[in-house]
Amino acid sequence: MGSLTLISQQIVLYWSSITLITGVFGGIINCIVFLSLKTFRQNSCVFYLTVMSFFNIGQLLMSVFSRIMISGFDIDWTQTSLFYCKFRQMFLHLCSLMSFSCMCLATVDQFMVTSVRRRWQLFCNIKLARWLSFILTLFWILHEIPALVYSDHVVKASNKISCSNVNLIYQQYVAYVYVLLLTGIIPIIINILFGSLAYYNVRQIPYRAVPIVRRELDKQLTSMVLVQVVYNVIVVVPFIVVVILMQSTNLSRDSDTAEAFNFAYTIVGNLFYMYFVGPFYIYICTSKRFRQQFLYVICHRYYQENQQRIVIMQQIVPYL
Repeated sequence: MGSLTLISQQIVLYWSSITLITGVFGGIINCIVFLSLKTFRQNSCVFYLTVMSFFNIGQLLMSVFSRIMISGFDIDWTQTSLFYCKFRQMFLHLCSLMSFSCMCLATVDQFMVTSVRRRWQLFCNIKLARWLSFILTLFWILHEIPALVYSDHVVKASNKISCSNVNLIYQQYVAYVYVLLLTGIIPIIINILFGSLAYYNVRQIPYRAVPIVRRELDKQLTSMVLVQVVYNVIVVVPFIVVVILMQSTNLSRDSDTAEAFNFAYTIVGNLFYMYFVGPFYIYICTSKRFRQQFLYVICHRYYQENQQRIVIMQQIVPYL
């Protein structure tokens, strides 16, 4: 085993542990804040970000946790359970596709809600957001049926069992359509395009007759989404580049080249997973208003609820 392979295993073990803890924590806090405040619960853009947070948590728990168990403890449940082998592949694809889809919808939503055209603003409502999220989830579940069918146990030359895609055509589809287009190029183009248009619209808001509360909320959400768009480009593009290079290079001829590419794939793969980790920390760093809302929900609202429970219990205990 080469030195780069050993280094890759250590990177996966330690970096993935940090990624899992910080990502799940941030995703849970996002959901708590978004679902606790009425201002957020009635906003379609926030609804997309909330759904995205749920799928980000699912992606991290299913993928990163498995990588930690494999690299750190040599435990691979995909080798012992065919059902888990099939389900894991489908679930990971579903979480990624829904996360990227929700990010695109949030960016488009902010463009439309900040537009001067009243007709476009009418499409930004919570009811439509729920229906779109439901339809997309159902569509991507159907889209991932081949992952259930073609994922199977394969015996390698070393007599070790691995969970692999056994259909060559579907392998090409995953590499070029799923990885490069659906979770790479298409979301980046949509996010950059509509994010830029939303930024232009927000700069025009001070010259329009818009209620102050709505103006501040639109500015807050647009800044949160735009910074996340830039962040996503930084963490996703290197992964796409390395995948393209690996697909266009014959790695079977030179073991050193293959090891170097695998090492690079490990690095950019860990960077790619930061996409699922980043949202909460982006919102905290870029939005003063979100920091205040976070502190209100966590430190004030729940503190008051706990104090009320204590008072109720103190009133009940003397009668027991």
